[in-house]
Amino acid sequence: MKYRSYLLGIACFFAACSGNNKPVDMTASAKQAVSKYKLGSVTEKALSSAVRLPGQLNPYNEVNLFPKVNGFVKNLYVDRGSIVNKGKLLITLEAPEMESQLQAATSRYLQAQENAAASKEKYQRLKEAAREPGSVSPLDLDNAISKMKADEAMAQSERSNVASVKTMLGYLNIYAPFDGMIIQRNVSPGALVAPGKTTDQPMLILQDIHKLRLEVFIPEDYVDKVDLAQPVTFTFNAMPGQPQTAKISRSANALGSMRSEAVEIDVWNKNGELKPGMYAEVKIPMLSGAKSLLVPNSAIVRSTERQYVIAVREGKAVFVDIKEGLAGNDATEVFGSLKPTDQIVTNPTDEIKQGDDIKS
Repeated sequence: MKYRSYLLGIACFFAACSGNNKPVDMTASAKQAVSKYKLGSVTEKALSSAVRLPGQLNPYNEVNLFPKVNGFVKNLYVDRGSIVNKGKLLITLEAPEMESQLQAATSRYLQAQENAAASKEKYQRLKEAAREPGSVSPLDLDNAISKMKADEAMAQSERSNVASVKTMLGYLNIYAPFDGMIIQRNVSPGALVAPGKTTDQPMLILQDIHKLRLEVFIPEDYVDKVDLAQPVTFTFNAMPGQPQTAKISRSANALGSMRSEAVEIDVWNKNGELKPGMYAEVKIPMLSGAKSLLVPNSAIVRSTERQYVIAVREGKAVFVDIKEGLAGNDATEVFGSLKPTDQIVTNPTDEIKQGDDIKS
């Protein structure tokens, strides 16, 4: 009897368990997981009235001074930091072999002049004698004319040669091509110098620092939105609290390797406080009425390969590649295949795949 009662109790226990528990609905759990994502909208707002970009000061003019002929540095009249005016003598070179070339060229020129004068005189005598019929044959007269012209041409050639050698001698004196400052000196008296390429080290580097170029690179997405009629405001990092204003002087009208357009702002350096290479924060004015698409900062997914947002179209996840623009505290300007009122996931994760069902 006790054994039967024990079996009956076990049977009742399993019956009770089977009656109270139901199968777990895994589909509902999956739906609940998908529905945990928050959705937001792409908004369109007027672009900020200005964009802040970094800029760098460059000299208005800069030149690397190389010699045009071989020679030795005889005299050096400037050093690093020297202020020079246009036409000032900077370096004198010496080349003894060129003096010899000038003497030889001058001697050949004098000889050619004498030959030309003698040929001309001979022709004049034959011409006078030819007035008497039969005294001078026409062939002799023609030969005299040819000899005179040939000697005159030789004299002209030698004169040009002398002028060329004198020009080369003039290259032994190096003059300043414009007003400016010597920022680098790489030679000393007695040094052997020769014409070089742009990759070689120059004798001197001269910069015009009276007026400087503030160079700013405008990203491709803002190129057509810059208001060229409005002045820009800029502040140099080395001189905080001293904003300056000026207008954009020129633009490259082409995109460079960094997909940006270079613009330049002329800055006068009246007191000499500004130095080439200084950095500045430049406030570039934008055209009024220009609008941009904004998305919440948390909606942007960034990886080493791409930047994208997850749009929800017909209930499906669609990955849309974007490029970022201006970033604010809550939203970021984006460029891509988006339009206002598009629904996007504001808290994306790696679990979402292209084409997944998304519910708010």
